[in-house]
Amino acid sequence: MITFLCALFLLVAGYFGYGRLVERAFRPDERPTPAMAHPDGVDYVPMKTWRVFLIQLLNIAGTGPIFGALMGAVFGPVVYLWIVLGCILGGAVHDYMTGMISVRMNGASVSEIVGRYLGGTAKQIMRVFSVVLLVLVGTVFTTSPAALLARLTPAWMDQGVWVAVILVYYLLATLLPIDKLIGKLYPIFGIVLGVMALGIMGGLLAGGYTLPELALTGQHPSGTPVWPYMFVTVACGAVSGFHATQSPMMARCIKSEADGRKVFYGAMLAEGVIALVWASAGIAFYGATGGLQAALTQLGQSGVVYDLSVSLLGVVGGALAVVGVVVCPVSSGDTAFRSARLTIADWFHIDQSPLSRRLAVTLPLLAVGACLTQVDFDVVWRYFSWSNQTLAMIALWAAAMYLVENAPMAFWPLCAVPAAFMSAVSCTYILMAQEGLGLPQQIAYPIGALFALGCAALFAVGAARKKNGRSLSGERKV
Repeated sequence: MITFLCALFLLVAGYFGYGRLVERAFRPDERPTPAMAHPDGVDYVPMKTWRVFLIQLLNIAGTGPIFGALMGAVFGPVVYLWIVLGCILGGAVHDYMTGMISVRMNGASVSEIVGRYLGGTAKQIMRVFSVVLLVLVGTVFTTSPAALLARLTPAWMDQGVWVAVILVYYLLATLLPIDKLIGKLYPIFGIVLGVMALGIMGGLLAGGYTLPELALTGQHPSGTPVWPYMFVTVACGAVSGFHATQSPMMARCIKSEADGRKVFYGAMLAEGVIALVWASAGIAFYGATGGLQAALTQLGQSGVVYDLSVSLLGVVGGALAVVGVVVCPVSSGDTAFRSARLTIADWFHIDQSPLSRRLAVTLPLLAVGACLTQVDFDVVWRYFSWSNQTLAMIALWAAAMYLVENAPMAFWPLCAVPAAFMSAVSCTYILMAQEGLGLPQQIAYPIGALFALGCAALFAVGAARKKNGRSLSGERKV
């Protein structure tokens, strides 16, 4: 219990302390935001700060801080360290910088941000990479809530039926103006999400369960090492590149740059709290990491959430908790496809005001997502997790280059160091993982470290050129 309370305190303190430091480095001002400068009634829509915060939270808080936290918890209470430090020093910085840079670039998608600060080649790679990631996210956030809903409904409403229902909802949410469906439903969803998290924690305390305390020893029961697997598994609960695809949507809706810390940095820390609750619940309820691992193997992620919710809160309370867990991924899946639409529209300069053009971009994306729902969930999740952290790595390097131009004293500690860390995580994982090269630790670890150092060296060269007034193409800036 002490560890949980300390972790919770650090997340709150991080918002007021480190979050303010990041904000000062960015230096928000009074210039008109994209929503105020040219609202279009579809994607550029000014909204109240509390509403934008809830939309941002639900955009980013998919199954990541729930499923990811549960799977990460099998590594033991050491997961607390990654959730807390990852959120404060990495994830929230990543979300704030990508969101605020997008505000400065007229609501540009992450691929355009990367192109502006890392060069044209990086932009083309990121365009493809981000669309692929978003479709994977949309797929993950279709199958997981469909599986949960199938447990709560009659037999004829099986997972396939719910997949179809969710995809129809995604079609509407992707096409309609952001304030018509998403803007109206998300405040309600936010209340459900909050009640669900509070209910799970209350059930643990009322049931007399012992919350785990921090321990730095031990590893995954299957023998999988903490580095780098835990850092990829937790994903959205600590650092998530998917968030860089979501923040630009809210960059098109905030009324003032001063709201950025509340919306972007604050939403990530709120997601960290959700991850803490579920990581604690998984270990406490099943008694140990071995028990949690056995439950995940036998029941799957959806089954563990259902089992845990019903056991702690009863049938009615469990159903409400599961609905909250369903809302989480669905409210990220719809905006994943919406963000994919916007990324493609930015890429090919397609005006999104006419409904017909939005439909032409959206239907192929949903068709691909529907096909991917037939692939094994665990396989899709593994590729999503690695792609997610790789995108975070690239976005952090782009944010660091932004600070080279605008806050020369802050770019290394605030963004470049987290970017180098995520570079090591991403490279080492794909070298070791089954879906990667399957190399042993003795080879993967040093290569991952060298890759991170190489990225840092290339960044240092690029930063020096920026300081000397040259662009990444070698031409002197006018």
